[in-house]
Amino acid sequence: MIEFENVSKTYGTTCVLGPVTGSIPSGGITSLVGPNGAGKSTLLTIMGRLLEPTTGRVCIGGLDVATTRGAELARTVSILRQENHVTARLRVRELVAFGRFPHSRGRLGPADREHIDAALSFLELEPLADRFLDQLSGGQRQRAFVAMVLAQDTSHVLLDEPLNNLDMFHAVQMMKRIRRAADELGKTFVMVVHDLNFAAAYSDRIVALRDGQVVAHDTVGATITDATLTDVFGTPVRVREIDGELTALYVRG
Repeated sequence: MIEFENVSKTYGTTCVLGPVTGSIPSGGITSLVGPNGAGKSTLLTIMGRLLEPTTGRVCIGGLDVATTRGAELARTVSILRQENHVTARLRVRELVAFGRFPHSRGRLGPADREHIDAALSFLELEPLADRFLDQLSGGQRQRAFVAMVLAQDTSHVLLDEPLNNLDMFHAVQMMKRIRRAADELGKTFVMVVHDLNFAAAYSDRIVALRDGQVVAHDTVGATITDATLTDVFGTPVRVREIDGELTALYVRG
C-alpha cells in the first residue's frame, strides 16, 4: 500500500500540490489524471523520493520514503521519470542492467542476468539489446527505460507518462504489458496518464487532480463520468460505453 498524508509542495509563495492525503491499495494499476499543472507528476516524484515535499510524509509498503535507506527503498519501489537523459553512449542491455544495481551493487550475477533478459523479453527488445540508445527511435528508447524499471523487480512501480513518444500500436502494447505485469507478477503500478481512454481501459483506480488537489479517487466506473471529467478538465466531456469500454469524448467539446 502507498499512503500519503498532508503532502504538499511549494515553490516560494506558489503551492503546486496539496496538501493531499490518501492511500493506494496494493496490486493493480492506479492512474493519475488531470490537466497540465494539476500536480500529477509532482505527487508521483514525491512518492519516488525524487522530490522532497514541503510538508507531509509518504509510506510505501510500510517504509517511510523520507527516512528509509536508499538501497532498501530501491528494492521496494522503482520510478521512471517523465524526462530521461543519458549522456553516456550505452547499449540497450547496459541501460536495462542499471535496474539491477540495488540488488547487485554493480556486480551482476546469474539472477541479475535472468531479470535483465526477462525485462528485455517482456518489452520485446531482444532484437535491439545490443544497439546503442542513440540508434533507437523515441518510442524504442521509452520501452528500454521501462524495461530498466521492470528489471529492478520492485513490488511498487511508478511511471510518469510511460506512453511518451509511443504511436498508437506501441501505446496499446505498452499498456497490455503493464496490465500483464500487474496481474501476473502482482506488482502495484501508479502512473501518470494523459490519455483518458487508456486510463479507463487498463486501470483499476483513477486519481484525478486539479489545481494541486485530489478531486476524485475511486474505481474507473466511479470516476470516468461526464460530471467528474468535465469538472476536472474544465471542458465538456461525454462518456459513452463502446464495446464494453468507457470512452471519453472531448475533441469537439
